[in-house]
Amino acid sequence: MSKNIAERNTALILNGNLIKAILYLSIPIVINNFIQTMYNLTDAYWLGKLGTADMAGISLVSPVQNMIINFGQGITLAGSILISQYIGANDSKNARSMASQIFTCSMIFSIVLGTICFFCTPGIVTWLGAEGDVFQRGKTYLQIVIFDLPFLFIINIFTAVSQAQGNTVRPMLLNLLGIVFNMVLDPLFMMVLDLGIAGAAFATVLAKIPCAAVGLYFLTRKENEVHLEFKDFKFEKSKLLNIVRIGLPTAIGGSTMQFGFLLMTKNVLEFGDDAMAAYGIGNRINGIITMPSNAVGSAVATIVGQNIGAENIERAEAAYKKARIMIVAFLFVSGMIMSRGIVSTFMASIFSEDSNVILMAADFLSIMAFWCWANGIHNTTTGLFQGTGNTLYTMVIEAARLWVFRFASLFILKNVFGMAERSVWFSVVISNGISAFILWVLYKMGLWRKNKAKL
Repeated sequence: MSKNIAERNTALILNGNLIKAILYLSIPIVINNFIQTMYNLTDAYWLGKLGTADMAGISLVSPVQNMIINFGQGITLAGSILISQYIGANDSKNARSMASQIFTCSMIFSIVLGTICFFCTPGIVTWLGAEGDVFQRGKTYLQIVIFDLPFLFIINIFTAVSQAQGNTVRPMLLNLLGIVFNMVLDPLFMMVLDLGIAGAAFATVLAKIPCAAVGLYFLTRKENEVHLEFKDFKFEKSKLLNIVRIGLPTAIGGSTMQFGFLLMTKNVLEFGDDAMAAYGIGNRINGIITMPSNAVGSAVATIVGQNIGAENIERAEAAYKKARIMIVAFLFVSGMIMSRGIVSTFMASIFSEDSNVILMAADFLSIMAFWCWANGIHNTTTGLFQGTGNTLYTMVIEAARLWVFRFASLFILKNVFGMAERSVWFSVVISNGISAFILWVLYKMGLWRKNKAKL
């Protein structure tokens, strides 16, 4: 990204119209997140054509992949926060150094964890309770798709560096390239070459390679204000400590949440393959419903980060308040529409031809869509805390959301009220609502103003 573009984006974030800044940052992120989700949705569409066992297999192991990805994203999130604060403080030299530290740490992490996961996959899938066809499908998919980690992390680092500078358009375009490759390769490998679920995994990995190459090209261009510098590179203790201090809570929180999802899948599997397939479909479509919320949360983190670096705390809080009102109103209206039975059934039917799976998935979607406005509070408040470097609070809430609120409500709904698979559906919205409320209370207590990240 050229210096004049970076300067223009920074000027908007620090001094321009806040609503314009929120929209300018979040709209490309929404599109970008949609493009990223299309990787899995494309797989899900074609897997739905193959059968319920394939859909159940990928739904079962996806949390394992996401757990590793989320841990690594803690590193890149820390980098994005710190880079944005360096930019706000007009310190480009340290912003470039931080980008290089983040890149090196992420590459080492992705290779080591990918190798470990490959060899542990059979034991993991067995522990999840899968048997027969579901076991074979899940093992095959995870052992192949895990090799996309280095390429995925390069893309994530490019996204983090770009967003820290206020440029959310280039990551969007890069991921658009990836989904085009994936949409072509999925039917080619799965149907034409008859590779089934292995084809879905190969397509996902191969689609990320050209995107990673393009991302690395832009990350190393010296005309960009923030670029990678490897000449005389060495790890810097102070920056590594900041990465660990900010990134580790996010990494632990994200991974803990995904591990909780693993246990959730074990609970869902008790109700049969149809429920497992419906759970996977519902979660994927729910990802689309809540995309605007995630995007606005990311925009808040960037705006808050730069303004904290510029020591403009009041403007940071004003951005958060405006973003929260905007996204809650949007999600409330869109959620009312998507929760209608005719809409949720249509969306579920895109990914399955099994009438029972469609019925379950539509029910799950209706419940989640009706309450999705709570995600707006959750994501924007999380962005506020992350932008100030207070990631310990978000880690605790993320862990509690799964391990306390979700499992407690699941236990009560399943064992006391006998709600079967619907106990899973309702436990999701209950836990999301409780965590959103607690985050809002922490904001009102002013905890986000304390222990701000020190560069």
